[in-house]
Amino acid sequence: MDNFSDEDFSYDPLFGAALDTLAIRAGQTRSHEGEHSEALFLTSSYVFGSAQEAADRFSGAQAGNVYSRYTNPTVRMFEERIAALEGAEAAVATSSGMAAILSTCIALLKAGDHVLCSRSVFGTTTVLFTKYLQKFGVTTTFVNPVNYEEWQAGFTPSTKLVFVETPSNPLCDVIDIQRLADLAHEHSALLAVDNCFCTPALQQPLKFGADLIIHSATKYIDGQGRCLGGVVAGAKVLVDEVLGFIRSAGPTLSAFNAWVFLKGLETLRLRMEAHSRNALELAQWLNAQPAVEKVFYAGLPSHNGHELAAKQQSAFGGVLSFRVKGGREEAWKVIDATRIMSLTANLGDTKTTIVHPATTTHGRLSPEQKADAGITENLIRIAVGLEDIGDLKADLARGLGNP
Repeated sequence: MDNFSDEDFSYDPLFGAALDTLAIRAGQTRSHEGEHSEALFLTSSYVFGSAQEAADRFSGAQAGNVYSRYTNPTVRMFEERIAALEGAEAAVATSSGMAAILSTCIALLKAGDHVLCSRSVFGTTTVLFTKYLQKFGVTTTFVNPVNYEEWQAGFTPSTKLVFVETPSNPLCDVIDIQRLADLAHEHSALLAVDNCFCTPALQQPLKFGADLIIHSATKYIDGQGRCLGGVVAGAKVLVDEVLGFIRSAGPTLSAFNAWVFLKGLETLRLRMEAHSRNALELAQWLNAQPAVEKVFYAGLPSHNGHELAAKQQSAFGGVLSFRVKGGREEAWKVIDATRIMSLTANLGDTKTTIVHPATTTHGRLSPEQKADAGITENLIRIAVGLEDIGDLKADLARGLGNP
Protein backbone atom coordinates (compact mmCIF):
# COMPACT_ATOMS: atom_id res chain seq x y z
CA MET A 1 0.00 0.00 0.00
CA ASP A 2 1.26 3.46 -0.84
CA ASN A 3 2.05 5.79 2.03
CA PHE A 4 0.19 9.08 2.14
CA SER A 5 0.88 12.11 4.26
CA ASP A 6 -1.71 14.50 5.66
CA GLU A 7 -0.72 16.91 2.92
CA ASP A 8 -1.85 14.50 0.20
CA PHE A 9 -5.51 14.59 1.15
CA SER A 10 -7.83 15.58 3.97
CA TYR A 11 -10.20 12.98 5.37
CA ASP A 12 -13.68 14.04 6.45
CA PRO A 13 -15.12 11.25 8.61
CA LEU A 14 -18.65 12.59 8.03
CA PHE A 15 -18.41 12.72 4.25
CA GLY A 16 -21.50 10.97 2.91
CA ALA A 17 -22.88 10.35 6.42
CA ALA A 18 -26.63 9.91 6.91
CA LEU A 19 -28.85 12.60 8.43
CA ASP A 20 -29.01 10.94 11.85
CA THR A 21 -25.23 10.90 12.08
CA LEU A 22 -24.91 14.50 10.92
CA ALA A 23 -27.56 15.62 13.44
CA ILE A 24 -25.42 14.24 16.25
CA ARG A 25 -21.87 14.75 15.01
CA ALA A 26 -21.62 17.51 12.40
CA GLY A 27 -19.86 20.74 13.31
CA GLN A 28 -18.41 19.68 16.65
CA THR A 29 -14.91 20.87 17.41
CA ARG A 30 -13.52 19.74 20.75
CA SER A 31 -11.43 22.05 22.86
CA HIS A 32 -8.15 21.06 24.52
CA GLU A 33 -10.23 19.68 27.40
CA GLY A 34 -11.46 16.82 25.21
CA GLU A 35 -15.13 17.19 26.14
CA HIS A 36 -17.55 14.62 24.67
CA SER A 37 -20.60 16.89 24.61
CA GLU A 38 -20.44 20.18 22.75
CA ALA A 39 -18.77 22.91 24.78
CA LEU A 40 -20.74 25.99 25.82
CA PHE A 41 -18.66 29.14 25.33
CA LEU A 42 -20.19 31.85 27.49
CA THR A 43 -17.89 34.71 26.60
CA SER A 44 -18.47 38.05 24.94
CA SER A 45 -14.92 38.48 23.61
CA TYR A 46 -11.68 36.64 22.89
CA VAL A 47 -8.03 37.26 23.72
CA PHE A 48 -5.42 37.54 20.96
CA GLY A 49 -1.85 36.36 21.15
CA SER A 50 -0.42 39.52 19.61
CA ALA A 51 -1.37 42.84 18.08
CA GLN A 52 -0.74 41.32 14.64
CA GLU A 53 -3.10 38.44 15.35
CA ALA A 54 -5.78 40.88 16.52
CA ALA A 55 -5.40 42.93 13.36
CA ASP A 56 -5.57 39.83 11.18
CA ARG A 57 -8.68 38.53 12.94
CA PHE A 58 -10.50 41.85 12.62
CA SER A 59 -9.58 42.24 8.96
CA GLY A 60 -10.52 38.68 8.11
CA ALA A 61 -7.02 37.75 7.01
CA GLN A 62 -6.96 35.06 9.71
CA ALA A 63 -9.87 32.85 10.63
CA GLY A 64 -10.86 32.76 14.28
CA ASN A 65 -13.01 34.29 16.96
CA VAL A 66 -13.31 38.04 17.31
CA TYR A 67 -16.45 39.00 19.22
CA SER A 68 -19.49 36.91 20.11
CA ARG A 69 -21.85 39.23 18.29
CA TYR A 70 -20.83 37.33 15.17
CA THR A 71 -18.27 34.64 16.06
CA ASN A 72 -18.78 32.13 18.86
CA PRO A 73 -17.60 28.50 18.85
CA THR A 74 -20.90 27.09 20.16
CA VAL A 75 -22.95 29.08 17.68
CA ARG A 76 -20.59 28.05 14.91
CA MET A 77 -21.11 24.37 15.75
CA PHE A 78 -24.87 24.88 15.45
CA GLU A 79 -24.50 26.72 12.14
CA GLU A 80 -22.27 24.04 10.67
CA ARG A 81 -24.63 21.28 11.79
CA ILE A 82 -27.65 22.98 10.20
CA ALA A 83 -25.67 23.50 6.99
CA ALA A 84 -24.78 19.81 6.95
CA LEU A 85 -28.39 18.74 7.53
CA GLU A 86 -29.76 21.05 4.83
CA GLY A 87 -27.00 20.22 2.35
CA ALA A 88 -25.95 23.88 2.31
CA GLU A 89 -22.53 25.44 1.89
CA ALA A 90 -22.99 27.65 4.93
CA ALA A 91 -25.45 28.81 7.58
CA VAL A 92 -25.70 31.77 9.93
CA ALA A 93 -27.72 31.87 13.15
CA THR A 94 -29.89 34.69 14.46
CA SER A 95 -31.71 35.62 17.64
CA SER A 96 -35.13 34.44 16.37
CA GLY A 97 -36.87 33.15 13.28
CA MET A 98 -38.19 36.60 12.44
CA ALA A 99 -34.65 37.97 12.84
CA ALA A 100 -33.55 35.42 10.25
CA ILE A 101 -36.16 36.68 7.76
CA LEU A 102 -35.37 40.34 8.50
CA SER A 103 -31.61 39.80 8.24
CA THR A 104 -32.01 38.02 4.91
CA CYS A 105 -34.13 40.82 3.48
CA ILE A 106 -31.96 43.68 4.74
CA ALA A 107 -28.80 41.95 3.52
CA LEU A 108 -30.03 41.05 0.04
CA LEU A 109 -32.57 43.76 -0.85
CA LYS A 110 -32.42 47.51 -1.42
CA ALA A 111 -34.87 50.35 -2.03
CA GLY A 112 -36.74 49.78 -5.27
CA ASP A 113 -36.57 45.98 -5.06
CA HIS A 114 -39.68 43.83 -5.18
CA VAL A 115 -40.58 40.70 -3.19
CA LEU A 116 -43.05 38.07 -4.38
CA CYS A 117 -44.53 36.29 -1.38
CA SER A 118 -47.07 33.57 -0.73
CA ARG A 119 -50.28 34.76 0.91
CA SER A 120 -50.07 31.74 3.19
CA VAL A 121 -47.29 32.75 5.57
CA PHE A 122 -47.01 33.50 9.27
CA GLY A 123 -48.88 36.70 10.12
CA THR A 124 -45.81 38.50 11.44
CA THR A 125 -43.98 37.76 8.19
CA THR A 126 -46.75 39.58 6.33
CA VAL A 127 -46.48 42.52 8.74
CA LEU A 128 -42.69 42.65 8.28
CA PHE A 129 -43.04 42.93 4.52
CA THR A 130 -46.01 45.31 4.39
CA LYS A 131 -45.41 47.62 7.34
CA TYR A 132 -41.66 47.77 7.83
CA LEU A 133 -39.74 46.83 4.68
CA GLN A 134 -42.11 49.01 2.70
CA LYS A 135 -40.88 52.03 4.70
CA PHE A 136 -37.47 51.52 3.13
CA GLY A 137 -38.69 51.20 -0.43
CA VAL A 138 -39.04 47.41 -0.71
CA THR A 139 -42.45 46.47 -2.12
CA THR A 140 -44.21 43.12 -1.81
CA THR A 141 -46.88 41.37 -3.85
CA PHE A 142 -48.77 38.49 -2.23
CA VAL A 143 -50.05 35.65 -4.40
CA ASN A 144 -52.02 32.43 -4.08
CA PRO A 145 -49.33 29.90 -3.16
CA VAL A 146 -50.66 27.11 -5.36
CA ASN A 147 -51.63 29.22 -8.39
CA TYR A 148 -48.52 29.24 -10.58
CA GLU A 149 -50.09 31.48 -13.21
CA GLU A 150 -50.50 34.05 -10.44
CA TRP A 151 -46.85 33.57 -9.45
CA GLN A 152 -45.76 34.07 -13.06
CA ALA A 153 -47.87 37.22 -13.42
CA GLY A 154 -46.51 38.66 -10.19
CA PHE A 155 -42.90 39.00 -11.33
CA THR A 156 -41.60 42.44 -12.28
CA PRO A 157 -38.17 43.55 -13.49
CA SER A 158 -37.50 44.58 -9.88
CA THR A 159 -38.35 41.20 -8.30
CA LYS A 160 -35.29 40.01 -6.37
CA LEU A 161 -36.74 37.61 -3.80
CA VAL A 162 -39.49 34.97 -3.75
CA PHE A 163 -40.55 33.92 -0.26
CA VAL A 164 -42.66 30.90 0.69
CA GLU A 165 -43.51 28.55 3.51
CA THR A 166 -44.19 24.95 2.57
CA PRO A 167 -46.20 23.53 4.19
CA SER A 168 -47.70 26.90 5.04
CA ASN A 169 -48.92 28.32 8.32
CA PRO A 170 -51.68 27.48 9.19
CA LEU A 171 -53.49 25.93 6.19
CA CYS A 172 -50.71 23.51 5.21
CA ASP A 173 -50.58 24.62 1.57
CA VAL A 174 -47.82 22.72 -0.24
CA ILE A 175 -45.80 24.62 -2.84
CA ASP A 176 -43.93 22.94 -5.67
CA ILE A 177 -40.41 24.06 -4.75
CA GLN A 178 -38.77 22.99 -8.01
CA ARG A 179 -41.41 24.69 -10.14
CA LEU A 180 -41.22 27.91 -8.16
CA ALA A 181 -37.41 27.84 -8.13
CA ASP A 182 -37.41 27.57 -11.92
CA LEU A 183 -39.78 30.53 -12.18
CA ALA A 184 -37.68 32.61 -9.78
CA HIS A 185 -34.45 31.86 -11.61
CA GLU A 186 -36.01 32.67 -14.99
CA HIS A 187 -36.59 36.16 -13.58
CA SER A 188 -33.13 36.38 -11.92
CA ALA A 189 -34.69 36.22 -8.45
CA LEU A 190 -33.77 34.15 -5.40
CA LEU A 191 -36.10 31.64 -3.79
CA ALA A 192 -36.16 31.54 0.01
CA VAL A 193 -38.10 28.72 1.67
CA ASP A 194 -39.21 28.83 5.29
CA ASN A 195 -38.63 25.17 6.22
CA CYS A 196 -39.85 25.53 9.79
CA PHE A 197 -42.74 23.05 9.60
CA CYS A 198 -40.68 20.21 8.11
CA THR A 199 -37.09 20.82 9.23
CA PRO A 200 -34.31 19.09 7.28
CA ALA A 201 -35.44 15.81 8.82
CA LEU A 202 -38.47 15.78 6.50
CA GLN A 203 -37.59 18.17 3.67
CA GLN A 204 -34.45 19.69 2.13
CA PRO A 205 -35.57 22.50 -0.22
CA LEU A 206 -32.08 23.15 -1.63
CA LYS A 207 -32.33 19.79 -3.39
CA PHE A 208 -35.35 21.14 -5.29
CA GLY A 209 -33.68 24.35 -6.40
CA ALA A 210 -34.26 26.76 -3.50
CA ASP A 211 -31.47 29.27 -2.86
CA LEU A 212 -31.99 29.91 0.85
CA ILE A 213 -33.52 28.04 3.76
CA ILE A 214 -34.89 29.89 6.77
CA HIS A 215 -35.79 28.36 10.12
CA SER A 216 -37.28 29.48 13.34
CA ALA A 217 -35.10 27.23 15.49
CA THR A 218 -37.48 28.10 18.32
CA LYS A 219 -39.83 25.46 16.91
CA TYR A 220 -38.94 21.87 16.06
CA ILE A 221 -35.17 22.33 16.09
CA ASP A 222 -35.38 23.04 19.82
CA GLY A 223 -38.40 20.78 20.19
CA GLN A 224 -39.26 21.58 23.78
CA GLY A 225 -40.22 25.25 23.76
CA ARG A 226 -37.16 26.49 25.65
CA CYS A 227 -35.24 29.01 23.56
CA LEU A 228 -35.59 31.55 20.76
CA GLY A 229 -33.42 31.39 17.67
CA GLY A 230 -33.28 31.37 13.90
CA VAL A 231 -30.96 30.32 11.10
CA VAL A 232 -30.40 31.00 7.40
CA ALA A 233 -28.71 28.39 5.19
CA GLY A 234 -27.63 28.37 1.56
CA ALA A 235 -24.76 29.25 -0.74
CA LYS A 236 -21.81 30.81 1.09
CA VAL A 237 -21.86 33.95 -1.05
CA LEU A 238 -25.46 34.65 0.09
CA VAL A 239 -24.99 33.60 3.71
CA ASP A 240 -21.91 35.82 4.00
CA GLU A 241 -24.07 38.82 3.07
CA VAL A 242 -26.50 37.94 5.86
CA LEU A 243 -23.59 37.47 8.27
CA GLY A 244 -22.33 40.94 7.33
CA PHE A 245 -25.64 42.45 8.40
CA ILE A 246 -25.68 40.46 11.65
CA ARG A 247 -22.11 41.56 12.39
CA SER A 248 -23.15 45.20 12.10
CA ALA A 249 -26.70 45.15 13.46
CA GLY A 250 -26.40 42.42 16.09
CA PRO A 251 -29.51 40.17 15.91
CA THR A 252 -27.23 37.48 17.33
CA LEU A 253 -28.02 34.00 18.61
CA SER A 254 -26.82 33.46 22.16
CA ALA A 255 -24.30 30.71 22.80
CA PHE A 256 -26.57 29.10 25.39
CA ASN A 257 -29.49 28.91 22.97
CA ALA A 258 -27.21 27.46 20.29
CA TRP A 259 -26.12 24.78 22.76
CA VAL A 260 -29.77 23.90 23.51
CA PHE A 261 -30.51 23.68 19.79
CA LEU A 262 -27.54 21.34 19.28
CA LYS A 263 -29.09 19.02 21.84
CA GLY A 264 -32.45 19.30 20.08
CA LEU A 265 -30.96 18.33 16.74
CA GLU A 266 -29.74 15.03 18.16
CA THR A 267 -33.32 13.73 18.35
CA LEU A 268 -34.78 15.71 15.44
CA ARG A 269 -35.67 12.90 13.04
CA LEU A 270 -37.11 10.69 15.78
CA ARG A 271 -39.29 13.53 17.01
CA MET A 272 -40.42 14.63 13.55
CA GLU A 273 -41.49 11.12 12.65
CA ALA A 274 -43.41 10.81 15.92
CA HIS A 275 -45.05 14.23 15.46
CA SER A 276 -46.06 13.18 11.94
CA ARG A 277 -47.60 9.89 13.09
CA ASN A 278 -49.66 11.59 15.79
CA ALA A 279 -50.74 14.42 13.48
CA LEU A 280 -51.89 12.04 10.75
CA GLU A 281 -53.96 9.99 13.17
CA LEU A 282 -55.50 13.12 14.71
CA ALA A 283 -56.27 14.58 11.26
CA GLN A 284 -58.00 11.36 10.23
CA TRP A 285 -60.03 11.40 13.44
CA LEU A 286 -61.00 15.07 13.03
CA ASN A 287 -62.03 14.40 9.44
CA ALA A 288 -64.71 12.03 10.76
CA GLN A 289 -66.16 14.40 13.39
CA PRO A 290 -69.64 15.81 12.61
CA ALA A 291 -68.77 19.20 14.13
CA VAL A 292 -65.72 19.65 11.86
CA GLU A 293 -66.22 21.42 8.53
CA LYS A 294 -62.80 20.82 6.97
CA VAL A 295 -59.36 19.55 7.97
CA PHE A 296 -56.14 20.97 6.48
CA TYR A 297 -53.30 18.45 6.61
CA ALA A 298 -51.20 17.30 3.67
CA GLY A 299 -51.14 13.75 5.00
CA LEU A 300 -54.80 13.33 4.08
CA PRO A 301 -55.33 12.07 0.50
CA SER A 302 -58.13 14.65 0.17
CA HIS A 303 -55.66 17.52 0.62
CA ASN A 304 -54.83 19.18 -2.71
CA GLY A 305 -51.12 19.06 -1.92
CA HIS A 306 -50.99 15.44 -0.77
CA GLU A 307 -49.14 13.97 -3.77
CA LEU A 308 -46.69 16.86 -3.96
CA ALA A 309 -45.96 16.65 -0.23
CA ALA A 310 -45.31 12.93 -0.58
CA LYS A 311 -42.75 13.76 -3.29
CA GLN A 312 -40.98 16.62 -1.49
CA GLN A 313 -41.24 15.38 2.10
CA SER A 314 -40.43 12.13 3.85
CA ALA A 315 -43.43 12.61 6.18
CA PHE A 316 -46.21 15.17 6.56
CA GLY A 317 -45.21 17.05 9.72
CA GLY A 318 -46.88 17.81 13.02
CA VAL A 319 -49.08 20.84 12.24
CA LEU A 320 -52.68 20.73 11.12
CA SER A 321 -55.63 23.07 11.15
CA PHE A 322 -59.37 22.61 10.89
CA ARG A 323 -62.56 24.61 10.60
CA VAL A 324 -65.41 23.88 12.95
CA LYS A 325 -69.00 24.37 11.88
CA GLY A 326 -69.94 27.87 12.99
CA GLY A 327 -67.77 30.88 13.72
CA ARG A 328 -65.51 32.32 16.41
CA GLU A 329 -67.79 31.30 19.26
CA GLU A 330 -67.73 27.64 18.23
CA ALA A 331 -63.97 27.68 17.65
CA TRP A 332 -63.31 29.24 21.04
CA LYS A 333 -65.61 26.68 22.66
CA VAL A 334 -63.43 23.86 21.32
CA ILE A 335 -60.22 25.58 22.43
CA ASP A 336 -61.49 26.48 25.90
CA ALA A 337 -62.76 22.95 26.50
CA THR A 338 -59.30 21.40 26.18
CA ARG A 339 -57.51 20.39 29.36
CA ILE A 340 -54.33 18.79 28.02
CA MET A 341 -53.41 20.93 25.02
CA SER A 342 -51.60 24.18 25.73
CA LEU A 343 -53.29 27.35 24.49
CA THR A 344 -50.23 29.09 23.08
CA ALA A 345 -49.12 30.37 19.69
CA ASN A 346 -45.82 28.48 19.72
CA LEU A 347 -45.43 25.22 17.82
CA GLY A 348 -42.88 22.46 17.42
CA ASP A 349 -43.04 21.45 21.06
CA THR A 350 -43.31 17.97 22.53
CA LYS A 351 -46.43 19.41 24.19
CA THR A 352 -49.43 19.80 21.87
CA THR A 353 -50.46 23.42 21.35
CA ILE A 354 -53.78 24.82 20.13
CA VAL A 355 -54.54 28.35 18.95
CA HIS A 356 -57.10 30.53 17.17
CA PRO A 357 -55.09 32.10 14.32
CA ALA A 358 -57.56 34.87 13.46
CA THR A 359 -57.12 36.50 16.87
CA THR A 360 -53.51 35.55 17.63
CA THR A 361 -50.85 34.59 15.09
CA HIS A 362 -52.66 36.41 12.26
CA GLY A 363 -54.52 38.91 14.45
CA ARG A 364 -52.65 41.95 13.11
CA LEU A 365 -53.72 41.31 9.54
CA SER A 366 -56.52 43.37 8.03
CA PRO A 367 -59.85 41.63 7.34
CA GLU A 368 -58.93 41.64 3.65
CA GLN A 369 -55.54 40.05 4.32
CA LYS A 370 -57.14 37.39 6.52
CA ALA A 371 -59.68 36.59 3.82
CA ASP A 372 -56.93 36.32 1.19
CA ALA A 373 -54.94 33.97 3.43
CA GLY A 374 -57.95 31.81 4.35
CA ILE A 375 -57.81 32.80 8.02
CA THR A 376 -61.45 32.44 9.01
CA GLU A 377 -63.03 32.88 12.43
CA ASN A 378 -63.82 29.18 12.68
CA LEU A 379 -60.23 28.06 12.02
CA ILE A 380 -58.18 26.29 14.72
CA ARG A 381 -54.51 25.33 14.44
CA ILE A 382 -53.00 22.43 16.34
CA ALA A 383 -49.31 21.62 16.55
CA VAL A 384 -49.52 17.98 17.54
CA GLY A 385 -47.08 16.94 20.23
CA LEU A 386 -45.89 13.61 21.51
CA GLU A 387 -48.58 12.82 24.09
CA ASP A 388 -50.73 9.71 23.79
CA ILE A 389 -52.96 10.19 20.75
CA GLY A 390 -56.00 8.79 22.55
CA ASP A 391 -55.70 11.49 25.18
CA LEU A 392 -55.47 14.20 22.51
CA LYS A 393 -58.61 12.93 20.78
CA ALA A 394 -60.49 12.91 24.07
CA ASP A 395 -59.29 16.43 24.81
CA LEU A 396 -60.80 17.71 21.55
CA ALA A 397 -63.92 15.56 21.73
CA ARG A 398 -65.09 17.50 24.78
CA GLY A 399 -65.41 20.74 22.85
CA LEU A 400 -66.65 19.13 19.67
CA GLY A 401 -69.72 17.81 21.48
CA ASN A 402 -68.54 14.22 21.36
CA PRO A 403 -67.47 13.37 24.92
